[in-house]
Amino acid sequence: MALNVSIGPSWKKMLAHEFEKPYFNDLVFELKSLKHRGKTIYPPGPLIFNAFNTTPVEDVKVVILGQDPYHRPGQAMGLSFSVPRSEPVPASLKNIYKELHDDIGINIPNHGDLTTWAKQGVFLLNAMLTVEQGQAGSHKNIGWQTFTDAVIKMLSNHREHLVFLLWGNFARSKRNLIDSAKHSVLEAAHPSPLARGAFFGCKHFSKTNDILRRNGLKEIDWALPF
Repeated sequence: MALNVSIGPSWKKMLAHEFEKPYFNDLVFELKSLKHRGKTIYPPGPLIFNAFNTTPVEDVKVVILGQDPYHRPGQAMGLSFSVPRSEPVPASLKNIYKELHDDIGINIPNHGDLTTWAKQGVFLLNAMLTVEQGQAGSHKNIGWQTFTDAVIKMLSNHREHLVFLLWGNFARSKRNLIDSAKHSVLEAAHPSPLARGAFFGCKHFSKTNDILRRNGLKEIDWALPF
């Protein structure tokens, strides 16, 4: 792996063969080429694998699958749906917070940093790990989906009793990668305002904790520090 980033040891071991495949070398070459041509890519290099470094393989309990990183300056931090505390809360995350409040009564935080979830075992994975500034979906065809599909398959194969939260048609298209005999899959509309409120009422946060509890696992504390 020639990217100037590091990835946690548990993931590095699990994904070692993936990093050696031709498509991944091509992906790295493309990212370097874009950077050489003066393109701005988000998130910054050290944060590309932030989800992996914050949530080791053995700690994953819940997977929330996003599509690609935020493409405006300062937003992308390598965790799906999350932004740094210094950034305004994006519209989709506002709707996630509204559902959280309606579902389990948590106070809505004044920031969008979901690191606290990631540290509890919520793997905040984007299907594409990079994006070009101002161009949503710009890296959908450079190889990231091959990589993250492999990540989802490996989690499905090597872990048990995970809860996968698939929001929106894109995330739901990944269901075939998951062994539903071993894991729980909860589906809902995307929290984007474009879904016109169809996300509301899914109660995925209480349902997730019910599933974890039934499997003898510690529940997620969805409340975020202010």
